[in-house]
Amino acid sequence: MSKSIKLAILGLGTVGTGVINLINDNLDELKRRSGRDIVITEVGTRRQRDDIDATIVQNSDLMATAASDNVDIVIEVIGGTTLAKDVIMHAIKHGKHVVTANKALLAEHGNEIFAFAEAHNVHVAYEAAVAGGIPIIKVMREGLAANKIEWLAGIINGTGNFIMTEMRDKGRPFADVLSEAQALGYAEADPTFDVEGIDAAHKLALLASIAFGIPLQFDKVYCEGITGITLQDVNYAEELGYRIKHLGFAVRREDNGSGDGQGNNGAAGIELRVHPTLIPQNALLANVNGVKNAVLVNSHPLGQTLYCGDGAGAGATASAVMADVMDLVRVLGSKDSNNESTNGHHVPHLAFIPEQLSDTPILRAEQMITGYYLRVHAHDNPGVLADITRILSDAGINIDAILQKPSHKLGQVPVIILTLPVVESQMNLAIEKIEKLDTITDKVVRIRLDELA
Repeated sequence: MSKSIKLAILGLGTVGTGVINLINDNLDELKRRSGRDIVITEVGTRRQRDDIDATIVQNSDLMATAASDNVDIVIEVIGGTTLAKDVIMHAIKHGKHVVTANKALLAEHGNEIFAFAEAHNVHVAYEAAVAGGIPIIKVMREGLAANKIEWLAGIINGTGNFIMTEMRDKGRPFADVLSEAQALGYAEADPTFDVEGIDAAHKLALLASIAFGIPLQFDKVYCEGITGITLQDVNYAEELGYRIKHLGFAVRREDNGSGDGQGNNGAAGIELRVHPTLIPQNALLANVNGVKNAVLVNSHPLGQTLYCGDGAGAGATASAVMADVMDLVRVLGSKDSNNESTNGHHVPHLAFIPEQLSDTPILRAEQMITGYYLRVHAHDNPGVLADITRILSDAGINIDAILQKPSHKLGQVPVIILTLPVVESQMNLAIEKIEKLDTITDKVVRIRLDELA
């Protein structure tokens, strides 16, 4: 048997502890698959832990652990974008391969980190950064390597999916479900990253780069949360045959020649967007509920494939971390003629050869193309619906369905309209005109709609 592979784990929270437990539970299986003994030699932790094996060095100096001669692979699970970045760069500088679950760090600084790793002939693996235990990174980098990915859509935040599921299934308001999600540990005390879509946007930036061979561009992801979704809209969507999910989309657009006359058309580029979305009740993603994650990928020639599972938690994330470790064990076992480790056969960090990453533009929000759900509240007067439909028609917006509910509240009537896909800027202009009508009593509620076809 070849020499042992030595691991350092930086951070002993839920994920770090989960990795230790997984290794202890599956030690024989890991050895049979890799041909190596996999040993934790050091952990970086702020305080000494009595439940850690006495043979493992515990060190509060994370930099020292990251550079230790007694470590081959550094696992970073401390989180954040400051200390974590410093530690990872320090490990790379000292020739260590790195495994990380840190989606925020990679989404915001991944281009720099990956370039530094390439220059030092080491790898940064990050399966656990997106969708927990679902091996979506490996699928897209390797399993779909011969395919041209056209678009992907994903439920990539379990907290948001739990909230939307509870609102639909049990008729509970947003604030009530959010409080339960926090009590159950699904949401943080400050849930902003989850409910405003920032966490999903970090993950989408990574998925899009792998899908399309573009640099990481988190700052160009359009991001909209679920805090404005009401039970009223959830119920109307159900009545119309749709469900509301909080989704991330990465879409390759070709120039379709259509537009709004303002230079905003279906120009070639990539849409990166996170937002609540109406999808058909029979769509594959519509029945992924609770805290589950799922990613639907449409590629040529394969077509649509769905990847679903636990997106968070100690077991799911530790599974993804150790999958990366196993890949790196094989890299460490690959020697060149000088008996030195080589990365010649390893899949590039973002799936494409670094010098082949493209500069395909990321489309602006007003250039995005989606269908729409519109909820309009108006006085129950003759001609109101005709005025609304005329404005939409004049803007070149095709209506797919209309639902007019009985009047309530001082004679106000809710009108729900579903549209076919349209350039966002056209919809912006139409909504502006609708809201100026004397008969309209409130702001127009809009939620994007996608058939996922």
